[in-house]
Amino acid sequence: MELKLYHFMPDKLNLYGDIGNVIALKKRCEWRGIDLKVENITSTDGIKLSDCDMFFIGGGSDREQCIATEQFSKIKNEFKSAIEDGIPALTICGGYQFLGEYYKTVDGDKLPGLNILDFYTESIKDAPRLIGNILVKSEKFGNIVGFENHGGRTYHNYETLGNVIVGYGNNDEDKKEGLLYNNLIGTYLHGPILPKNPNVTDYLIKAALDNKYGNYDFIELNNDIELNANSHMVELLKKNKKN
Repeated sequence: MELKLYHFMPDKLNLYGDIGNVIALKKRCEWRGIDLKVENITSTDGIKLSDCDMFFIGGGSDREQCIATEQFSKIKNEFKSAIEDGIPALTICGGYQFLGEYYKTVDGDKLPGLNILDFYTESIKDAPRLIGNILVKSEKFGNIVGFENHGGRTYHNYETLGNVIVGYGNNDEDKKEGLLYNNLIGTYLHGPILPKNPNVTDYLIKAALDNKYGNYDFIELNNDIELNANSHMVELLKKNKKN
């Protein structure tokens, strides 16, 4: 079996080792005998999202986010169609933010997003950045661990990845993290998120296989190493919270 992943703007959107998510996807496909072909997309000219089975967008600075948004706006309708059609995607931090209506900077400037989904992000003047390790309790994925560092606060009414046990998540008010819509995952978790959270990785892979092949035997892997790393972080974060 073969899958194709579009990795958008890896030269600009790769904060805190977000490329590690692509490595995790590739390895967990390889261990199942699946050939995941990764295509790095630095320009959206002539790109058709219907040619890929999943896509990934990492995080970047405000400047890089603006450059990326200009590129993505050229295929805005394709993005929307792909998301509505259930193409699995992982979007991190800035890659998550610009799927919404806008990002408001601390100076009050509104940077337009792609307005594909109904949400917005705002930075609040003199408010602290939301930084640190994070633990999310998810009904779908179990315990999710990662690292967050963002000034923007995101607000929406979509399904989320779960409840924040330690850390901040979308904002410092509602204790929810991320967004889950069809097979799109938006999240503030760096780390990168996928190596320590194999259930999230396999969700994306399985969704891509379902879309492309339908009936098949999904091979379950031995996740002892990954889950031990996850459990260690969970215990550490809960202990630090008590202290």
